[in-house]
Amino acid sequence: MTRLAAVLACLVVAASLAGVGGATPGQNAKLSASVGPGFTITLRDASGARVTRLDPGTYDIEVRVLSEEHNFRLSGPGVNRATELGETGTETWTVTLANGTYRYVCDPHAGTMNGSFTVGSGTTTPPPSSGGGSGAITAKTRLALTSGPGFTISLRTAAGKAVTALRTGTYTVVVRDRSRIHNARLRAPGYNRATTLPFVGRQTWRVRLARTGTLRFLCDPHAARMKGSARVVR
Repeated sequence: MTRLAAVLACLVVAASLAGVGGATPGQNAKLSASVGPGFTITLRDASGARVTRLDPGTYDIEVRVLSEEHNFRLSGPGVNRATELGETGTETWTVTLANGTYRYVCDPHAGTMNGSFTVGSGTTTPPPSSGGGSGAITAKTRLALTSGPGFTISLRTAAGKAVTALRTGTYTVVVRDRSRIHNARLRAPGYNRATTLPFVGRQTWRVRLARTGTLRFLCDPHAARMKGSARVVR
């Protein structure tokens, strides 16, 4: 009876040791994202292969931003995360991906720096349109106008979505002027305001857009390179 008990004890110890050094249950799969220093943006799996399809689940993404003029944004079902424009470095995101299509872009250069991948069954979920009358944002939306520190200027919602169309009304705009050599100007029918050189800092403007037309944002000294626009609609 003593010998049997000793054998059983050994089996229990061996079974316990067998689990040591194995994969940790529930460990998240690893992905790596990179943007810059040129006009390149990538998302790769642990083997270094470009991501085109993933299983639903939770992933850890190491995001490396190698240029101040770029950022990295990942959006899709349940996810909309981005690095801060004008900053370089590495950060790690933990995201849960569901069935559908996800896109990753550099916001200022989304037309040329972008990619996508499918999760699960591959059901495509197109991103909501930001243009047109029905897609125009309203005055309830807080906006951010950012100029610099590189040669970039952007107008976005607080959630980081680029503004391409907005309805008439009075908006709260947080202006972030990040360089002594740049300024930030908003100009629309009936409205024209700018920060001054060499101001660096943050201001909050109440911007009243009473008429339809075009809202333009630019840096005065570098207007040829640093500019953008959005439509103002009823």
